[in-house]
Amino acid sequence: MSERRRHWASIDEVSFVAGMRFLFWVCRRFGRWPFRVAVYPVLAWYLATQGRARRASRDYLRRMRAFVGPDAGKRVPGVLAHFASFGENLLDKLLLWGGLYPLDGVRLYGGELIENAVARRTGGVMICAHLGNVELTRVLSRQRSAVTTTVLVHTKHAQAFNRLMGKLNPASQSNLLQVTEMTPATAMLLSERVSRGEFVVIAGDRVPVSGNEHVATVPFLGEPAPFPVGPYLLAGILQCPVYLLFTVRVNGVTEVHIEHFQDGVRLPRKGRTEALASLAAAYARRLEHYAVRAPLQWFNFYDFWHLPVQHNSQDTDDASR
Repeated sequence: MSERRRHWASIDEVSFVAGMRFLFWVCRRFGRWPFRVAVYPVLAWYLATQGRARRASRDYLRRMRAFVGPDAGKRVPGVLAHFASFGENLLDKLLLWGGLYPLDGVRLYGGELIENAVARRTGGVMICAHLGNVELTRVLSRQRSAVTTTVLVHTKHAQAFNRLMGKLNPASQSNLLQVTEMTPATAMLLSERVSRGEFVVIAGDRVPVSGNEHVATVPFLGEPAPFPVGPYLLAGILQCPVYLLFTVRVNGVTEVHIEHFQDGVRLPRKGRTEALASLAAAYARRLEHYAVRAPLQWFNFYDFWHLPVQHNSQDTDDASR
């Protein structure tokens, strides 16, 4: 696999988080502004040594500027600002699990959707993104005993940072389910949890770790990009409501947005591929909406727009019937 086209799961993030322990200490001891001063040497070193991430950021920002249009220069600065935003995001995750994040300032939109689902004990699938700080929703759900989530993750490429969060708060590693591919046993486990009124959280903006699953090529920021169809196949198996989950920080205010997406996913026997692409495209439009609101808060530092070779869909179609 070429250096430029390596799968996101094979990219080790440890080099960026190596200095986060020190920077977290700086923030706790002296405050946010000293952290911001101290983080720039770390950013400069990272940008100088991590060409793949630097190119991916530059490519994404170029596409975002073209999509936003005339005022893009003010709203979409350069690569250094993008990585500074990433550093702030990592700090916020540490502050969250360290109990130091001001949760009273978080604005939650659409929370009634989850409250109503909990009251009905219907559960559901929540499709999130690598936008903003999705850890917020995990912390908020832990404060509401009626809301139980299982977060599907693949974090082997970020073990150093996860260990750091685990030392701050062991609860940060709970309710996580490591998944590289959806097996019948995993599907059965998740079905049991949803039937109890629980929620399964899965990202919708990274192509599958396993090459056995499909992607749909849909428009994103004005150009075709691959999005996974796994979340919709999973929702079809579980036969439950589907919600979208986005977090952004705009004008200094952190927002959590929960949206109704589908009452349930029922894939037709004919036109299954097109139906999955339609769902992925609808998700991509909502991700696009929030990414434009907070351009520096989408964190996918790999060649996102590279279109992978797609496999024969017959096996996936048969398995999901």
